[in-house]
Amino acid sequence: MSTSAAPSRPLSTAEGFICGGTAACVAVTVSNPAEVAKTRMQLQGELAAKGAGKVYKNSLDVIAKTWRNEGIRGIQRGLGPAYVYQILMNGSRLGFYEPIRTRVNTLVGANPADQIPLTSLFSGAVSGIIGASFGNPFFLIKARMQAYSPVLPVGAQHYYKSSFDALKSIWRAEKFRGLVRGVDAAALRTAMGSSVQLPSYNWTKNQLVSHGIVRGDSIWAFLASSTVSGLCVLAMMQPTDTVLTRMYNQPTIRTPDGRHVGALYKNPLDCLWKTLKAEGPLGWYKGSTAHFLRIVPHTIVTLTANDIIVGLYKRVRDGRL
Repeated sequence: MSTSAAPSRPLSTAEGFICGGTAACVAVTVSNPAEVAKTRMQLQGELAAKGAGKVYKNSLDVIAKTWRNEGIRGIQRGLGPAYVYQILMNGSRLGFYEPIRTRVNTLVGANPADQIPLTSLFSGAVSGIIGASFGNPFFLIKARMQAYSPVLPVGAQHYYKSSFDALKSIWRAEKFRGLVRGVDAAALRTAMGSSVQLPSYNWTKNQLVSHGIVRGDSIWAFLASSTVSGLCVLAMMQPTDTVLTRMYNQPTIRTPDGRHVGALYKNPLDCLWKTLKAEGPLGWYKGSTAHFLRIVPHTIVTLTANDIIVGLYKRVRDGRL
């Protein structure tokens, strides 16, 4: 008679959503100061000629000056909407990824458990687009709150008392169109990042385990795999991340027919082109150091915490704690 434990039942989409969202909230608490620095660096010198005056020297200077002038509230600006966004974004990305991947594998006649590069990339992109669409209003609010500084402002300034005040203000001025502003850039950015995040994480972890380098439940497997994943995400996302920040933060103007449109950019491609023309290709990579300081630890903490939370949840759910 076998005494081996029965394999644990996979998480449902709802369970994956909750576990993924919880893990992402842990991560964003750690990474939010770097996100504030990234946002301000991306907006500094927006569409200005090379050599224009700078408020901040580099990403670390942003954090130092923000801490000195605005305190903890300054370096954690936008944390409230960041939590909501991370729950919606990463809950969707981590919750929908496996169901989509297994379904796509089945549709193409492959084993649902196999890690196939093309189906993994496709599933990561689709789950990311779903999350970006759900979370777009809160990412927009977060970006505007992080850009705001009463002492050393860069870019257009939007002052909101709270996330609820921001939602009310945007709805009052622009209605639904204002809340979905930049969703095309958000979908592009997230599809590029999500297409490699989970596939690169799973591939690295499988390689480490299959070659006997580490155990699958080892903290070193989580850390090494999520580090590789974070670097892949950074390489894919940086130009579109700069575009997204600028699309969200640009001021709006009212057209004769009553519509509110961006005063600087018509769409993501227009933003890419104008940034290139005014600032050169390096304009796309403004804030990349801060992005690295944010995305790598954020990815490490998100994916490591997700593995730990999922494992703990399964043990509690299955009565094995």
